[in-house]
Amino acid sequence: MTTITGLRIAITGGAQGIGRAIAEALIAAGARVALGDVQEDAVRATAAELGDGAGGHRLDVADPASIASFLDAATAQLGGLDVLVNNAGIMPIGPFLTEEPTLTARTIEIDLMGVLTATRLAGTRFADRGHGHIVNIASVMGTLASPNAATYCAAKHAVVGFSAALRQEWRGSGVAISAICPGFVRTELIAGMTAPPLLDRFLVCEPEKVATAVVDEIRRGRSRTVFVPKAVGWVSRGSAPLPTPLVDAVFRLSGGNKVTTELDREARAAYQARTEGGR
Repeated sequence: MTTITGLRIAITGGAQGIGRAIAEALIAAGARVALGDVQEDAVRATAAELGDGAGGHRLDVADPASIASFLDAATAQLGGLDVLVNNAGIMPIGPFLTEEPTLTARTIEIDLMGVLTATRLAGTRFADRGHGHIVNIASVMGTLASPNAATYCAAKHAVVGFSAALRQEWRGSGVAISAICPGFVRTELIAGMTAPPLLDRFLVCEPEKVATAVVDEIRRGRSRTVFVPKAVGWVSRGSAPLPTPLVDAVFRLSGGNKVTTELDREARAAYQARTEGGR
């Protein structure tokens, strides 16, 4: 077990939503945090509200130089770095064939390449001293799939596989790596999306539940894939051995396909505009 008190932790995408909830939970457990986000004013305001020495820094995870600068700033602020939480991400929703190639590329840059780059840079520091922990916030869409979210699914599947590969590669090194796979989390990311009652009951959760899982993984120092809520894991693992036609049929009958196909476009407009505009 690792004592959270005094740990120095950097969190990407920390201005709001899951990132902010993770920061709040870690501070409550005694950690010190540095938050990075492309929304500079928002992340600085969040850090000020959190108090307890939290710092907010501009970070564009689509830019490797920005990631390096953020990790340097976090290290300077905290006096070192023990844990990196890769949380920043976007989720454009729409048919793949009409998705703008620039949006496809941006999603991969943020949701995948940002994770790879930050993991390489922080992982090198951790490996040099023989301890550290990287927590990658993936998604249930990193083990399953949903229509109208093809690029997002591709990126999150890659993050889950990447984390699993490094778990093997880093075994015995003292550096842990975890992948957290939430279901649908009630944040801006799912604006305009509505899950059917059955799915809403078992597969949707508040960001605080994800934050609790992150704190638990860091405390235990484990390298593994974690599903939040637990029912997400039951669905993911339970569907793996089943024939694809059966899995698809159950998905449609449960209404799962409607989550990303029957959207409230007006409710999602602000998020889509900011995502597509690179903010």
